[in-house]
Amino acid sequence: MTTHEVSNQVPPLVGYDAAEDPALLDGLIREGAGWAAGEVRELGRLGGSEPAIEHGRLANEHPPVLRTHDRYGHRIDEVEFHPSWHELMRTAVEHGLHAAPWADDRVGAHVARAAKFYTWRPDAGHGCPISMTYAVVPALRHAPDLAADFEPLLTAGAYDFGLRPPLAKRGLLAGMSMTEKQGGSDVRANTTVAQPQPDGSYRLVGHKWFTSAPMCDLFLTLAQAPGGLTCFLVPRVLPDGTRNPMRLMRLKDKLGNRSNASAEVEYEDATAWRVGDEGRGVRTIIDMVNLTRLDCVIGAAAGMRQGVITAVHHATYRRAFGRALVDQPLMRNVLADLAVESEAATLLMMRLAGATDRAARGDATEAAFKRIALAVGKYWVCKRWPGHAAEALECLGGNGYVEESGMPRLFRESPLNSIWEGSGNVAALDVLRALAAQPEVLAAFRAELDAAAGADARLDAAVRQVEAALADPADREVRARRLVEQLALVLQGALLVRHGHPVIADAFCASRLAGDHGHAYGTLPATVDFAAILDRATLKLS
Repeated sequence: MTTHEVSNQVPPLVGYDAAEDPALLDGLIREGAGWAAGEVRELGRLGGSEPAIEHGRLANEHPPVLRTHDRYGHRIDEVEFHPSWHELMRTAVEHGLHAAPWADDRVGAHVARAAKFYTWRPDAGHGCPISMTYAVVPALRHAPDLAADFEPLLTAGAYDFGLRPPLAKRGLLAGMSMTEKQGGSDVRANTTVAQPQPDGSYRLVGHKWFTSAPMCDLFLTLAQAPGGLTCFLVPRVLPDGTRNPMRLMRLKDKLGNRSNASAEVEYEDATAWRVGDEGRGVRTIIDMVNLTRLDCVIGAAAGMRQGVITAVHHATYRRAFGRALVDQPLMRNVLADLAVESEAATLLMMRLAGATDRAARGDATEAAFKRIALAVGKYWVCKRWPGHAAEALECLGGNGYVEESGMPRLFRESPLNSIWEGSGNVAALDVLRALAAQPEVLAAFRAELDAAAGADARLDAAVRQVEAALADPADREVRARRLVEQLALVLQGALLVRHGHPVIADAFCASRLAGDHGHAYGTLPATVDFAAILDRATLKLS
């Protein structure tokens, strides 16, 4: 008799198409980027391949290492990465997940990029510099001369790692450096000082508490100029080849996102170039922040999808009490509930990507819709992910708690998107500011809901409740989270009844809007079509 005969274990989830996602592919067509379906499917097959998944594992098992000095004592401020990190980055850049849409005139270019960013998730950490490089372009355009020099390299499809003068490289990556110890989200409290120089440049002195991806080539940062808080572009290497005195003091030891480096940075008379007018730093850099917020929504939706497909895969092959887990009613309820949440997030994510694409082409109505819907989506989808990841992990039982399953990494990643680019309170208060200062954003949001009017009585009732909440001025700030939650749910409901699969829309309206739902996942009403929902979340392996 052998003591190590393996049975009832689940085969690895490898060799699948990560773009095999009906909500994603339908949204790609609906939002104007059907032409990119082949590219997205190609990247999906690559993302679900065993080599890509192994690169993601290795990039996390071997996190970046800071080298402040060389063997002779010279300051070098280098960050070393495992080869798998570079392979993930190369694939992302070559497939246009970075700033490529800004150089693409095709309608739907930003939608195609969003679908790819959602699909290519062997490791979420490398998405940070990719996201910031995408987001930097509209902010950089506040300085046309700088944009003329650097935008062609930021949009180029070449991953060219290493410290060299930016204009001598084949492609560039950009980061962002805003928060300081004393301020956090209150960037107007920043104390970094910018002194103007005779040649039009500035010299920065100060300490930044969080600089994500400090190995990038260029950074947008905020500093106090004579005219007030101002946005600046800081290169790692100066045009003459010397290193800008941007000192990497230490790397942060983070809960998740461990394959990506995040550093504390000191500027010691670092050279910087002004982007936008003095005193308008927040208004300038907000263009970058809003796009990285979009990527927070995309990343959270992608994480939910990964949790669902992993849980369904496990339940399909794992047996307990004489039958497969996926055939057991209560497990089916849990899996279906997770799938409904995931599809609602994906539909909202694709709608936001479409609004971003159309706003970039001058559509004022879509820009107004994006202004409020992006803040609503950032709050809600990112807030929902940690609980979703925990429940998906639990579907694997003890196996899910073991690092080799990949679920602990997914769980550790899940709180980040809600924190990055403004935590829940910041996002909720941003919605209130938009409602108070820009009447057109509420009109655009209402128009989106009106398009679904009459399609589902439960949705109509929920919209009436939202209208009542919007009309009540009492304790608006105290109620901000509840109001934004209501806005998010009716928006997701409206999208689902118009564009989603009928069984998903019905389950969502029954549980999220009509209130036939408990406080945990797995409490959908018994009338839900569990089989149809789970069929959409079951992958085919090659």
